[in-house]
Amino acid sequence: MASILTNASAMTALQTLNTTNKNLATTQDRIATGQRVAQASDNAAYWSIATGMRTQNSALSAVKDGLGLGASIVDTAYTALNDAIKIAQDIQAKYVARETPGTDTTVIDADIAQSKAQIDEMAKGATFQGVNLLETGATAQNVVTGYTAGTGVTTMAVSAYVLEGALTAATTSAAVGTVIDAMKAAAAALGSAKTRINTQQSFTGNLMDAIDRGVGQLVDADMNAESARLSALQVQQQLGIQALSIANSSNQSILSLFRG
Repeated sequence: MASILTNASAMTALQTLNTTNKNLATTQDRIATGQRVAQASDNAAYWSIATGMRTQNSALSAVKDGLGLGASIVDTAYTALNDAIKIAQDIQAKYVARETPGTDTTVIDADIAQSKAQIDEMAKGATFQGVNLLETGATAQNVVTGYTAGTGVTTMAVSAYVLEGALTAATTSAAVGTVIDAMKAAAAALGSAKTRINTQQSFTGNLMDAIDRGVGQLVDADMNAESARLSALQVQQQLGIQALSIANSSNQSILSLFRG
């Protein structure tokens, strides 16, 4: 039945065109943002998971920064202590020479005093961002190593070693040897801490990459698929406009019936 009051064909064509326009807008938004789930209304479950994972990654980024700072503090102390051990070994050799009959003890003592002063200066200078593990009064430092949701931050303790003044009372080769042994033990502990921090830095970076990939699997748009869908929807839109035009022009045929 033809009617001048109700154009069912035009109504159907309009509904189809509106649906096409809506799908086209969605596809264009995905192409513009690169995401198929950009907000909760797109997919509440995936959006919630992705938001939680991004929050975790943000915390891990702070952990990575903390590890970098801790690594620098430990590396500074380790470098100074390692160089100080070499000087202490020279001091021990000088004490051995001093104990040899016929040597000029005054010259050797002055040389030893200068070497001890150099070690003390190295200890005081081994500071990074205001933290020194070797100077007088140095205390152990806690380095952030990780973050677990629900548990919080995890840390590791890095022991301090008071290098400043460590050789003051050592006035024989044997006494210097005892101090060197302590210095080596402290250097070994710092070296172990340095290795652990470096390993944790690598793990944290890999974990952040894995989380990024996981978020991408949930919310990223397949740009190849979206591009193909965009082309198809643009064609559908053109056909919809043409169908609506044809449906609207059908009433013109009714008017021709009344022409004499």
